Amino acid sequence: MSLPDTLEIVPLARSVKAGVSVPGSKSITNRALVLAALGPGETILRGALWSEDTQAMVACLQELGFMIQLQPDPAESCNRTITVYGKGGQIPAGGTEDRPLDLFVGNAGTTARFLTALLCLGNGVYRLHGVPRMHERPQASLFRAMRDLGYRLDSPEDHLPVIIHGGGPRSASAQVAIGQSSQFASALLLCAPSAGWKITVTGENAEESPYVAMTSRLVETFPRQGGTLLIEPDASSGSYFHAANWLLMTGSATADSRITVGNWPASGWQVDERFTRFVVPGQRALPPVISRQNDLGDSIMGAIVLAPLAAKTVSFTDLGRLRLQECERVKALRTELSKCGAQVFEEGESLQVVPSDLHGAEVETYSDHRMAMCFGILGLKIPGLKIKNPGCVKKTFPSFFQKLAAPPPQGLGAVILEAETKRMLEPNELF
Repeated sequence: MSLPDTLEIVPLARSVKAGVSVPGSKSITNRALVLAALGPGETILRGALWSEDTQAMVACLQELGFMIQLQPDPAESCNRTITVYGKGGQIPAGGTEDRPLDLFVGNAGTTARFLTALLCLGNGVYRLHGVPRMHERPQASLFRAMRDLGYRLDSPEDHLPVIIHGGGPRSASAQVAIGQSSQFASALLLCAPSAGWKITVTGENAEESPYVAMTSRLVETFPRQGGTLLIEPDASSGSYFHAANWLLMTGSATADSRITVGNWPASGWQVDERFTRFVVPGQRALPPVISRQNDLGDSIMGAIVLAPLAAKTVSFTDLGRLRLQECERVKALRTELSKCGAQVFEEGESLQVVPSDLHGAEVETYSDHRMAMCFGILGLKIPGLKIKNPGCVKKTFPSFFQKLAAPPPQGLGAVILEAETKRMLEPNELF
């Protein structure tokens, strides 16, 4: 079942008491899938996210000849228990120069970057490609590092699509810069133990380093001889419900709301665990400055969307990386918040958001799951907010709108309408 072209969120009129579960971490799931494929035997991933991005990774690994089994997770509809049968560093399948093995990654940056490194360990020829936006996203630093390691990658402009000529493991060293994406370094670090590579990460910065640290810690703790890994919930996905808690507690009719996120991660692996330090329930003021480099990861988008309702002006800084993701997120946030009546000023890589009286509008999501979820939360407070192409949440959180509409305590009990007909949609129509 697909979602309607446009949804309308009806603001909540009374307080909500809910404890919401969210799916597994996308970042950990896709890293774990690569490590499991490179491992020597059976690895079971519990609590693994099952969404468009991780489905792309699983489909590609299956195309490469890896056996993977899936079982539903009774605790969370968007999770799976995934059993991967690794080949000890071998890549089973590969194409030829005349007929490369074709692998489609959609718009999954982790899948595209991680597979680029993995495919170099094969002995065939592979063509890696995705949707048009994925073909625009940066790859040059990773491709350069792979060539420095001695592999052949054919991509005239250093974007996808790319033809990768596998050369197998080899003792080699390379540097990789992470100024544009930490995924470049993570791709190499995931494969380095099996490949025999020595990798040096350059361009370290506070914005990207947490994701590299996550990769290094996962490599160190992963069950190397097979076994079981429990994947923690996704902090970025959970941040939307913490945002809803803050939003509802600022309103008189909903001030005694209490929304919690089950098993909120506390491992330190995910930068967006910090969201509740900056968006504190019951405190209408947000910090005067929030940095994408020093404070939050993708959850900074949720804080930006809440900021017009904060007590004072907030500056969001170091947002350059947001321009290179699923859409040009800095421009998209400024444009769509302005449609809703917000005063938003863009200067360089910063957005300044002034307290504003908001109103409803039809919000363009630019096929970006995080735009849809951020404004979906805002609709719990602002009447007349309509979300175009809501189905794009399938990238990381297919049940997001379903959880908004599910009755408490598992959901928020929101009324969600098909915008054109004003028909109320049941939770089972929102997956």
